[in-house]
Amino acid sequence: MTYLCATCGTQYPAGDVPPAACPICEDPRQYVPHDTGQVWVRWDEFLDEHRPELRDDHGILGIGCAPSFAIGQRALLVESAAGNVLWDCIPYLDDEVVRQITEKGGLAGIAISHPHYYSAMVEWADAFGCPIHLHEAERKWVMRPDPAIRFWSGERHELGSGLTLVRCSGHFEGGQVLHWAERGALLTGDIVQVIPDRTHVSFMWSYPNLVPLPANRVEAIGAALAPFRFDRIYGAWWGRVVERDGSEVVRRSVERYVRALADPGLPS
Repeated sequence: MTYLCATCGTQYPAGDVPPAACPICEDPRQYVPHDTGQVWVRWDEFLDEHRPELRDDHGILGIGCAPSFAIGQRALLVESAAGNVLWDCIPYLDDEVVRQITEKGGLAGIAISHPHYYSAMVEWADAFGCPIHLHEAERKWVMRPDPAIRFWSGERHELGSGLTLVRCSGHFEGGQVLHWAERGALLTGDIVQVIPDRTHVSFMWSYPNLVPLPANRVEAIGAALAPFRFDRIYGAWWGRVVERDGSEVVRRSVERYVRALADPGLPS
């Protein structure tokens, strides 16, 4: 049987007993809960206690589960002429989810922004017979190695039909986003965090522990995205979407963040 970390949702290789620890949660960008310590959930029990949630999220099919589990992100189905790509991943997968995605053409690949969302990526890749595209800088964070995982290097990786993975680093060294040229969209997880007012985005090294990124790292994210044009920015959770002027939102958000680091007064 396989086990999920209840805090980050990462699935570990099959074993008779849970792992001794979750390295992803012991890293200071995540956390082990103070009250309960490390908690493990058998994947079959998790499936029994949850149900799939598939619905439109600002023009893209979102895939999540209810009740919310671990970090609570939803995945997105990017429908492309080069084959569909699952952006980010969730711990949940069942026959109904496979059926609905198969009816839309299945998956040609999976791409995930950073290790907090690797979750059950191997189950998804096995179900759809497709590769998983991760940046090589995150190799050490793969807790369940599998031949389906394809590590890429450099700063950009083309998936075809205007789909481009862009290495931004920041939150994680190999943190990546997906530019979808056909839709004028940027899918970011929380490498670029869509904040509640939707007029800006933000950036952090550790979100739960409130550790910011230095100015040069944030400026590097802005520089990596400057060549791309996009209106919408899709964050990691349901409804976290910037609907217009996404390129400009990123530009002025980088400027605001750097200004705030230099002067602790309220940024304009």
